[in-house]
Amino acid sequence: MFTGIVREIGTVQDIHQTGDTRIRIACTRPVESIEIGASIACSGVCLTVIQTGTAEGATWFDVDASAETRSKTTLGGWRAGSRVNLEPAMRVGDELGGHIVSGHVDAVGEIIDVRPEGDSHRVDIRAPRALGKFIASKGSVTVDGVSLTVNTVEDQTEGTVFGINVIPHTWAVTTLGDAAAGTGVNLEIDLLARYVARLAEAS
Repeated sequence: MFTGIVREIGTVQDIHQTGDTRIRIACTRPVESIEIGASIACSGVCLTVIQTGTAEGATWFDVDASAETRSKTTLGGWRAGSRVNLEPAMRVGDELGGHIVSGHVDAVGEIIDVRPEGDSHRVDIRAPRALGKFIASKGSVTVDGVSLTVNTVEDQTEGTVFGINVIPHTWAVTTLGDAAAGTGVNLEIDLLARYVARLAEAS
């Protein structure tokens, strides 16, 4: 499990096919702090560390991604040099600064507008219509692994458009600072919203 509080931005160093897709990501964490078998959310996608090392003073770790993961997330578009948000799995006793995040991406959304709003940035994202019932004003949503509060929601024919405000700190320390119209983003709906909707259907 994760909290949606990004710890750093990593950089994809290499991608190649094995049986699945092997991805090497560079980061600043000490190599001894990354365990083989550990889970790391990479732009919201929970991936398992299979190898670690250092090169030229920098830490790297390898993960494998299946064809299913590549097809259902933005991971299929990653290239060497791509920047990714990184968050290690939370430990018992860690502060829950964002909200409960599983690292299981529900769908890929599309950024449709980015504009300054005070010192922050307003970002409008179109999600598939099927996710619309899980997205509510003042509720939580995870965008590329970042826990955010939904400000507005509008159901449209082509999907559900929701707006978020990104404060300067989050803009600076996550890949949301690269946000541009037309960019795809990994979306994970609030786990609690999923269960509430299921209970409503069952009743």
